[in-house]
Amino acid sequence: MELREEYDLICVGAGIMSATLALLVKQLKPDLNVLIVERLDKVAQESSAAWNNAGTGHSALCELNYTPQTEDGTIDINKAINICTQFETSKQFWSFLVEQGLIDDPRSFIAPVPHHSWVRGKENADYLEDRYKAFKEHFMFNTIEFSRDIVKMKEWFPLMMHKRTEDEVMAASRIERGTEMNYGSLTEKLFAILNDEYDTKVLFNTEVEDIDPDHDEDWLVKMENLKTGDKNTVDAKHVFIGAGGGSLLLLQKVEIEEKDGYGGFPVSGEWLVCKNQDIIKQHNAKVYSKAGIGDPPMSVPHLDTRYIDGKRELLFGPFAGFSPKFLKEGSYLDLFKSINFDNIPSMWGVFWHNLPLTKYLVEQVAMSFDDRMESLREFVKDAKNEDWEILVAGQRVQTIKRDEFEGGSLEFGTQLVSSKDGRITCLLGASPGASTSVKIMLDVIEKAFPELINSVQGKEKLNAMVPFYTQEVTKELFDKELARVTKVLEL
Repeated sequence: MELREEYDLICVGAGIMSATLALLVKQLKPDLNVLIVERLDKVAQESSAAWNNAGTGHSALCELNYTPQTEDGTIDINKAINICTQFETSKQFWSFLVEQGLIDDPRSFIAPVPHHSWVRGKENADYLEDRYKAFKEHFMFNTIEFSRDIVKMKEWFPLMMHKRTEDEVMAASRIERGTEMNYGSLTEKLFAILNDEYDTKVLFNTEVEDIDPDHDEDWLVKMENLKTGDKNTVDAKHVFIGAGGGSLLLLQKVEIEEKDGYGGFPVSGEWLVCKNQDIIKQHNAKVYSKAGIGDPPMSVPHLDTRYIDGKRELLFGPFAGFSPKFLKEGSYLDLFKSINFDNIPSMWGVFWHNLPLTKYLVEQVAMSFDDRMESLREFVKDAKNEDWEILVAGQRVQTIKRDEFEGGSLEFGTQLVSSKDGRITCLLGASPGASTSVKIMLDVIEKAFPELINSVQGKEKLNAMVPFYTQEVTKELFDKELARVTKVLEL
């Protein structure tokens, strides 16, 4: 592939974030020169790969960590509204691509699977009922159902009700319109559009080694071909670092003050995957429960129907593991390379103030296969060892940032770090990342290319692609758009 001397935008990493950003800017200004650089030989091989993430369309329909109970007992649904709006914005963009004839088969990456929350014990059941009542009053969630009845739960998720008795205190909620996502398949489709319609290429087997400021406000992007050892340097007016867990190490080399104090803690994931087709057929649901007391949000256990490469699957997890790698295909030295004088106070502060998290991770790493099966049996009482196997998922790097009071704080969402002029932007963190990719990348464009967002032409285009980004989301607009998108995406 022949390189230009200068690009308007270089995206580091060929995952869903870079694909979304490149395609959005090409929609807004087709003549922008964009290059994507990827260290592996295919797109979507790390966090975006289907087996490396939960595949949930994170829309806050079932994830209880988005609806905390406040001190006065009320349920705060503000974060749920925000997450739901962002996921629906993503669905609008994908629908636009289908309507334009750029994606021909939406069911290859998105499928309807009802979303449930399920809890045990009176206190948790009361919380879930309070959440149901708060959700019922808001137009985004008013189709929610709630039950404490074992018969109703047998209708919703029969596999989980095997050998349950009437004296067990349980409760569940359900929203029919939930989705299951194959982000790997979607990412491949987005890159195919970039290649076929916009002649925008991915430079494979190439690692970005450094990004230095140029004399005229541009960035010098230094790259190495990992197969030949050849080195190249190209100019970029804007750089987006979207390399998943690998983003932090590259950000630390960039000469912007905004990077100071950031660190990362790698957490690997594992799933229990069902091998028995008869069992897989008995469960058509995503069922999320509550994290244990003191456990982090990423530990929320869930039993999920998945559709991967045209095949229905059943997964339970996630279980946390530990590896010092920042990427599944990374180096065992990644964590140690990331520690420097700027982030030592942040790293130490997080360790000291999150001892329960450290304890949780140690316990998770020490779990045997039998221990994991015992966790599964809290959901499926009669689960048999021979029907399940362990699958190692992707690496996640939880973001650590400087905190005035505690030295450092651990961030569980996604975090944008950007230079003041918006010419370089880095995405750190994990869930609900892929689900909210369109909103996050529109935020990047707002920082890097405000002229594209704010022009009359840009506003018209955005209104056609993602009306939730440009308009106040009223009940009338939400209902109308949900019906339209559901039809276009064949949900």
